[in-house]
Amino acid sequence: MALSDVALASRALIRIGAAPITGFDDGTAEGEIAGALYEPVRDALLSSYPWTFATGQVALSQLTEEPLADYSFAYGLPTDYLRAISAGTGSRGRGLNYRIARGELHTNASAVTLTYIFRPDESEFPPYFDQALIARLSAEFTIPVTESTSRAEAHFRIADQEFQRARQIDAQQDSPNRIESFTLVDVRD
Repeated sequence: MALSDVALASRALIRIGAAPITGFDDGTAEGEIAGALYEPVRDALLSSYPWTFATGQVALSQLTEEPLADYSFAYGLPTDYLRAISAGTGSRGRGLNYRIARGELHTNASAVTLTYIFRPDESEFPPYFDQALIARLSAEFTIPVTESTSRAEAHFRIADQEFQRARQIDAQQDSPNRIESFTLVDVRD
């Protein structure tokens, strides 16, 4: 069952012994705290690892203004962009030398395919990520809601364990990367 942003925040609040919310603007202190912290915590967790469900590729659109120095071309980033994983040209999504600066990708290539972490809808989160996000939200909500630093420390430890478990599950959904070109391996040939 896919959970909404409010449902995820409510489950996190329940974990710390607080009342669930009906919305981020429901007039409660819990709703206000959850509304202020939910998006930054979600985006930070999504950005922290190349999750398979939040990884996408896109051909970038070249901007008319060139970078000031170092590179010849500038490209606009997608609106749902959180973090770059790699960039390439043509049918390859990696291997390109680039820099992200001020919301643009700068490179010397005249066409770019970006592999990146995007912000999916909550309905697309797999259950293992839901649990990691709920655990992290619980940790973040603990001090503002309960004012207990010892409880917050315990929730942060749980959140770290859930994050590691979610990463392990997610890593099993993709083929391991192989070494394509490495000088020590090339010497053997």
